[in-house]
Amino acid sequence: MPPRLPPKITATYLENAALHYLERFASSSANLRRVLMRKADRSLAHWGGDRDEAAALVAGLLAKLARLGYLDDAAYARQKAAGLHRRGASARAARAKLAAKGVEAGLVEAALAEEGGDFAAAVNLARRRRLGPFRPAAARAEQRDRDLAALARAGFDFETARRVVDAADPGSLEDEVAAEAGGR
Repeated sequence: MPPRLPPKITATYLENAALHYLERFASSSANLRRVLMRKADRSLAHWGGDRDEAAALVAGLLAKLARLGYLDDAAYARQKAAGLHRRGASARAARAKLAAKGVEAGLVEAALAEEGGDFAAAVNLARRRRLGPFRPAAARAEQRDRDLAALARAGFDFETARRVVDAADPGSLEDEVAAEAGGR
């Protein structure tokens, strides 16, 4: 069976491809531009044509989708930052992931400011990975350095990692997180 040929790039094809992508994934404008330009590049390599024309079609489509509300980088940044925070990603890791998706630094900082500090995210990661006070009491002392290292690899500073790992019990961590959230 011969390989499937890429479709020719048209405004209709790009719009359908963008809508199909957005049905499945949340996306930033820059990320959707990359996805559509990859499709255009494959098509242009086979059928020929001008990349600048394809880029103009993509730019017009992105403007239309933003106008219709299908693309909103600020909402995407808030949603992605909240999800990363719940999973235990540090602010440093969240910045890197959002920057890789092409979200502007100002939108990233605003989204991270809504989520609060790294301490709550570190507690979330410790809970998920059973680190520190979430580990059985018998193994805590011998696993302390490993737990600190796991939090450091996740992007948390030493002081935050130490606060989480050396907490007396999970309840005291939850109380500290609640106190920090109330102080915001």
